[in-house]
Amino acid sequence: MAEIRDIECVVFDVLGTLVDEPRGLRAAIREAVPVPEGTSGEESGDAFVDELLAVWQRHVEREQQRIAQGERPYAGTEAIDAEAARRVADRAGLTDPAAVARLATAGSRLPPWSDSVAGLERLAERFLVLGLSNAGHTALPRLNAYAGLRWHQALSSETVLAYKPAPEVYQLAVDTAGCPPERVLMAAAHAWDLRGAQASGMRTAYVRRPVGDPPAASDTFDWHVDDLDDLVTALTASGTSRRS
Repeated sequence: MAEIRDIECVVFDVLGTLVDEPRGLRAAIREAVPVPEGTSGEESGDAFVDELLAVWQRHVEREQQRIAQGERPYAGTEAIDAEAARRVADRAGLTDPAAVARLATAGSRLPPWSDSVAGLERLAERFLVLGLSNAGHTALPRLNAYAGLRWHQALSSETVLAYKPAPEVYQLAVDTAGCPPERVLMAAAHAWDLRGAQASGMRTAYVRRPVGDPPAASDTFDWHVDDLDDLVTALTASGTSRRS
């Protein structure tokens, strides 16, 4: 296990790491979209919702990649989510403008994992705790409020007009922390996110989640933990505290 006595700040990814994004999006799609005619049984309805969720996720991933590759000017998550909602609506035959508009804001109504709220509270007693999310300036505070997440500060990648894993996003966190990157620990359920943080000099902790992107054999992250409780225990047991 890596040495942690020099950690001053813990930075958390939000989507997938602290909130269950797929579950929240499924709930929003299920609320907005009626089960198509000819579909019988809960299992068939779930399959249709999963199909629509895949439409949403593919659009968001593709557009963020296009922005990263310079094929599209920067657009925030509110705009991209609205596009995704329209694609889902088109696929499902949803024509109610109010329902489509509400679906477009699904990213601000995502449930936390069971350990997220308590874990953040425990860490915030001893460390500077930051959120670092691709969620935009409008969605992020609403998401924090909905999920009950409490930070010293929540940072949106929209500030630097880029999406993780662009290096300027991690530099935003380091600059906000006000300490060298090796004293900043990035915690995430996505290996691609941790690779970006690692390339920026930050320390890394992989948090296992059912919806995450697991590390490859070649990844060398500082920590691998089963949940937030494990991470909190490891950090607080070290005796480290920026407030000591």
